[in-house]
Amino acid sequence: MDSLWTEKVDRKLPLPEYPRPQFERSCWQNLNGKYDYYISSRGEKWISDFSGKITVPFAVESMLSGVEKPLKPSDRLWYQRTFILSDALKGKNILLHFEAVDWQCKVYINKQLVGTHTGGYCGFSFDITQYLLDGENTLTVCVYDPTESGWQQRGKQDNHPHGFWYTATSGIWQTVWLEGVNECHIEKIKTTPDIDRGIVNIKANVSNDEITTLSLTVFDGGEEIICKDISLDEDVEIPGFKLWSPEEPNLYYFTLEIKKDGKILDSVKSYFGMRKYSFGTDKFGILRLFLNNEPYFQRGLLDQGYWPDGGLTPPCDEAMIFDIKEMKRLGFNMLRKHIKIEPMRWYYHCDRLGMIVWQDMMSGGAYIGDLYAGVLPNLGIKVKDDNYKIFNREEKKARDDFKRELAEMIEQLYNVVSIYCWVPFNEGWGQFDALKICNYVKSLDPTRLVDHASGWYDQGGGDIQSMHKYVLPVKMPKLDKKRAFVITEFGGYQNRVDKHTWSENKTFGLYLKFKNKSTLTNAYKKLYEKQIIPLIDKGLCGTIYTQVSDVENEYNGIYTYDRKVLKIEEDVIKEINNSLKY
Repeated sequence: MDSLWTEKVDRKLPLPEYPRPQFERSCWQNLNGKYDYYISSRGEKWISDFSGKITVPFAVESMLSGVEKPLKPSDRLWYQRTFILSDALKGKNILLHFEAVDWQCKVYINKQLVGTHTGGYCGFSFDITQYLLDGENTLTVCVYDPTESGWQQRGKQDNHPHGFWYTATSGIWQTVWLEGVNECHIEKIKTTPDIDRGIVNIKANVSNDEITTLSLTVFDGGEEIICKDISLDEDVEIPGFKLWSPEEPNLYYFTLEIKKDGKILDSVKSYFGMRKYSFGTDKFGILRLFLNNEPYFQRGLLDQGYWPDGGLTPPCDEAMIFDIKEMKRLGFNMLRKHIKIEPMRWYYHCDRLGMIVWQDMMSGGAYIGDLYAGVLPNLGIKVKDDNYKIFNREEKKARDDFKRELAEMIEQLYNVVSIYCWVPFNEGWGQFDALKICNYVKSLDPTRLVDHASGWYDQGGGDIQSMHKYVLPVKMPKLDKKRAFVITEFGGYQNRVDKHTWSENKTFGLYLKFKNKSTLTNAYKKLYEKQIIPLIDKGLCGTIYTQVSDVENEYNGIYTYDRKVLKIEEDVIKEINNSLKY
């Protein structure tokens, strides 16, 4: 199934933009494009005969990959391509970056193993300098991904798509690139704004212990406002700073340089935003979500980030921008990124365009079954999540791996200006020890809110009293007065638009269905006016409607899966969103 952008994708070099806008160097080389590939049933025995071509970074199951084949749990997916270093990279130490590979991979340069990685959603890199030859070099990657047969974090991926389980994503599915650095270089930057003190803390790790200061230049628009040397961990005052918000997404761009004897050894570009996320009581004594020390109602959508042509991989930068800009044009100010980590450019666009993000951790473990996922929650029956058997989290290695990958995600996304809230668990899938996990998240990032168990099995912790409600009427719960109340999933009203569907004869039947745009629009308006808006004065702080677009056989999107048809009257969406405020 095509999207609006399928024909615009450059198959020789898709997604050509620099992939990491908050840590950008000028010395780099994109390795997206055509690779040789082979799907082997012989385990990790070295492959020499490759059967075809695959377009990276699209997963082997996706249309844009040019393959559209599933990867069986016993298979290995092999990639291979040659490359020659660009002139700009010659004489440098060379870092090989993968933005995401699902799930376990081994990486070789010229048949020598340079490293391994486990985890399907976070970026990783290897220093490959010592393995390189003059002239042509060969990159080989071997991937293992058991999808639903394993215990790993996989979100809604399945080799047998049905219902709310979607086509699997295996192998390389985000950008691959090379970066040239000097031996002495900046390894990492961490930025933490504090609007109450008018400062931003900038913390940097460098590869050389002898380096104790860096040169910082900060820009407000095109105007240089700060130029000074700073320590590797310093509070920097921002004079007369401008706040970041969806209405005014002000960003401060900066460069950080290592200088020695008048020579620049490394230079990195980044940015930050001055904003504060919290919750507190309004002038009526009602607990509210706050932005920049003021009550702020969040009008959100569930955003699963799937594409009919690329699967989990957006077809191009323009496609990512479309979803964000279009939802903002319709009056939404928040997207809940559901059980997926996007390419870093997606978060950059949220930062610069002004869209708050609630970030889910990916679900893992086996499905908990219809009784625990559907029946008990709607009967109001709670279950303690330290019973690992009920939640299919009996294996300690699976729980440990969840924590490891959760920490990786938070570290990778920490500097993203727009991320407001972390969501470790969703509707009980793979949930365990949510109170402890909440404390763990807070220890890694005390600057953001946490929705510790979105949906069914609230353990009474975190900052959000979360409700999911489909089909049944939305009613005000008894508030605990310790947390902000948010309806974190609801609606999901379906309308199937002919010629814009994933399947001609399949529809996931959980949600209420409507025949056309008119009846869907009327139902959408009635839902908000009768069930949602009256709850705001009683303590409702935010809403997350399901969802941005259709996904495969789920036809409950505001847009069709191909992003070609807006299924609800835009004037009604805007009118409702304008009513969602304190």
